[in-house]
Amino acid sequence: MSVTLAQINQLGLSEFVRGIGSVFEDSPWIAEATWSKKPFASLEELHAALCETVKAAGEEKQLALIRAHPDLVGKLALPGQLSKESTKEQASAGLGKLSPEEIDLFQKQNAAYQAKFGFPFVICARLNKKDAILAGFEARMKNSRSGEIQTALAEIFKIAELRLRDLTHG
Repeated sequence: MSVTLAQINQLGLSEFVRGIGSVFEDSPWIAEATWSKKPFASLEELHAALCETVKAAGEEKQLALIRAHPDLVGKLALPGQLSKESTKEQASAGLGKLSPEEIDLFQKQNAAYQAKFGFPFVICARLNKKDAILAGFEARMKNSRSGEIQTALAEIFKIAELRLRDLTHG
């Protein structure tokens, strides 16, 4: 699906949520809450408005958004149960072609991160490769929980921007 900004600005609420809702993983509430801010003068303005909705939502909804993201190379990825966007993003980082040892390493990193922070490790896979992601686990384990929430949201905003560009540029 490829739509123009003009078409996005013409969408009713349900169409806007259906079209833009997938920009944030399993969180259509963000598109729903942002719809009333139309019209958007640019794609950047739309992205900023969506991100502002998340920033204003409060920690409980922010954590729900973070938790909507699957573990990298996790239980959903291995049997092919990720969203089509997440599948494509993880594959672009080379995570679809890992050795059994690498899969085990990712799963151990996911478990340690989840145990410390209470939510999955989120990184914009399309802007990283396997080694950078593994280094990210190690570096970010040193963060405070509040700092890591902000880091995870910043990564989610990068993911959303790329997904929004895909949606509008086919």
